[in-house]
Amino acid sequence: MKLQFQTVIRSVMEELLEQLLISASSRKNADVTISNPIQTVLLPDEIFKFSNFEKIVEYSFSGIWEKLAVVAANTGLGYGAVGHRIDGTIKAERLRRITEILNRLEHAAQGEKRIRPNWNAELAYILEGNGEDIPVSVICDVYAEDRTNNKKYAFELKAPLPNSDQSKVSKEKIFKLYCMNPPQVDGAYFALPYNPYGLRGNYGWSFPSRWFNMREDEVVLIGDEFWEKVGGTGTYKAFVDAVNEIGPAYKDRIYKEFLEIEPPLDSGESKL
Repeated sequence: MKLQFQTVIRSVMEELLEQLLISASSRKNADVTISNPIQTVLLPDEIFKFSNFEKIVEYSFSGIWEKLAVVAANTGLGYGAVGHRIDGTIKAERLRRITEILNRLEHAAQGEKRIRPNWNAELAYILEGNGEDIPVSVICDVYAEDRTNNKKYAFELKAPLPNSDQSKVSKEKIFKLYCMNPPQVDGAYFALPYNPYGLRGNYGWSFPSRWFNMREDEVVLIGDEFWEKVGGTGTYKAFVDAVNEIGPAYKDRIYKEFLEIEPPLDSGESKL
């Protein structure tokens, strides 16, 4: 699994390096003295290497978490897919109550405080709803099947610091998956692939916390919890080892090939 992870990461990094070098070359070949000659006097040329850096990195890394998650599912549990569609039916009143809960989490009722997320209480209230069956489709970020135990899982997989709108959409989709009758998955989760705060109890990014109790809700998986669920025991260690083993070499290449300077002595000390 570690080698499969590294194949994905290397592919992303090689594309990134290629785009960075193309960007740097374009800058060198541009006749900036004609368009804005004062720049060549006042600013070091290295500054301009960063003009498109953020966009290139964002483009190159788009979808990397999903790709790595599918590797984990295929190698560990047996099957994984990105953008998997799940069809089912949900009682009409359950759908109405999902909207009600989301509205109450987003806006305080007149004269009241905005409610705080509580997954178990919310889901219990929603599941009491009845009515006619309404066809519903949910497209999940990552879908995985445990072929050994015949279990199916759906994940709303977001970057470690997701925004509020992403979190809201994910909660709505997860509600729907748990409300389908008959059930189409054995579990659905709001998942973050890494915890920049360290321990689960220290997670402090405010935006998803409007929709989930990030420290206690059982449908929230952060870091190792996610990797072990999507790929089985040992997946998180394989992910961490994969990144840490090849990270220093790519850092050195960016220093030398893109920035055209020698890397600092401590450049390879950053670890997950």
